[in-house]
Amino acid sequence: MLSLTVPEMTCGHCRSTVEKAINQLDEAAIVTVDLKTHTVGIESEKSNASAIIAALKAAGYESEPSEI
Repeated sequence: MLSLTVPEMTCGHCRSTVEKAINQLDEAAIVTVDLKTHTVGIESEKSNASAIIAALKAAGYESEPSEI
């Protein structure tokens, strides 16, 4: 599982945008968002960390790998 910190993710709209950006790369990805800790857990067989970070950046969110 990939875990990312997304500092600017603070609300339900942010959650939706982040989930949508990841699911555009891999419709079957399992995305777990925690708004309190600003983290996203991703289980994907099609997308790697670099692709997901780039997709989030394109959606307006900076992110970086974090500890699980």
